[in-house]
Amino acid sequence: MMGRITVDGSIAQFSLKDDVHPDHWNANKGRATGKSREHMDLNRRIEQTEQSIRNIYMRTVDTSGYVTAEQIKNELTGVTTKAEMLLELFREHNREYKERVGIDRKEGTYQHYANSYNHLSRFILSKYGLKDYPLNRLELSFIDDYDYFLRVDARLCTNSMVKHIKYLKKMVFRAINQRTILRDPFPEFIPSKQKSKYQHISEDALERMMSTHIKSKSVGFVRDMFVFSCFTGLAYADIRLLSEKHLRKAADGSIWIEIPRQKTEVESNIRLLDIPLAIIEKYRQEKNGEPFFKLPNSGAVSRTMRKIEELCGIGHLHFHMARHTFATLICMTNGVSMEAISKMMGHSSMRTTQIYAEITNQKVGDEMKKLIKRTKKKMRKN
Repeated sequence: MMGRITVDGSIAQFSLKDDVHPDHWNANKGRATGKSREHMDLNRRIEQTEQSIRNIYMRTVDTSGYVTAEQIKNELTGVTTKAEMLLELFREHNREYKERVGIDRKEGTYQHYANSYNHLSRFILSKYGLKDYPLNRLELSFIDDYDYFLRVDARLCTNSMVKHIKYLKKMVFRAINQRTILRDPFPEFIPSKQKSKYQHISEDALERMMSTHIKSKSVGFVRDMFVFSCFTGLAYADIRLLSEKHLRKAADGSIWIEIPRQKTEVESNIRLLDIPLAIIEKYRQEKNGEPFFKLPNSGAVSRTMRKIEELCGIGHLHFHMARHTFATLICMTNGVSMEAISKMMGHSSMRTTQIYAEITNQKVGDEMKKLIKRTKKKMRKN
């Protein structure tokens, strides 16, 4: 006996692994005509197979809005196939990547991929009302709409948006390599990329953030981690790994952090000021093993930063601004040398540190412009 699945003109056939004598088969009804227990059991198995086909069809349509006879046959018969859906392919990539973390892949980069998957998942659900999207239906309008979603709905800066577009295109090339699709569906799309702006928060904003009472424990924790980064220069990935083994007590009694940066593997050497020391002590009792701080994934941190903006009355924040704040507001404006800043921040090149000198010069220039305006007003009064 053979089964046939037909969907929108596409046909797939499969074996039911059953047989029946032609004299006991009704071709119009697709059922055995005999009254024996054997024939009744056969008809029951046929009905169950038909119901399974309907269930697979409805589930696939609900998930992706698109289904073929071959897809139904493969799921029905348990045949392993290459991922034909975008998020399915992304999940497959992320599983493989996670298995290599600690070998030749970084945990921080894995978190970036996981965050990017979440952005893409939310976009597909909000734009198309689907839980996944067929790879063979990708076209230029998809990436144009995703670009808009990342900029407007997700409120990402241009360079963050470009990173997520790059991850999407990586999934597309993965699909091309496994021949799920034959060509790049958006070869003409080139996202605009701005020169990186190393933003830091003002002294007033930092004081407001530190003094604001936050009832939510989880939001307060992320606030504390942002402040900790402001006074240590440690990036998100490095704070997640910080543990007792990275602390060293110097001969003069001061406490230092010595930790290799996840991004460059260059060691950061940072003397702890009173505020980050207090934060460590605050959460030391909650520490259950290593590391000190159980920071949530980067996507959750970004969403929490939106709440902190509202509670503290501060403009747009992202966690990496804290690292820039350490270099500019905490160190450079207080006369710390670039050589010392470079050592503390674990820069692999002094040229990276010199960027903060440019920022500080710009800040001085902005302040002087304000001063010039104020003095002009006084001159007019006189």
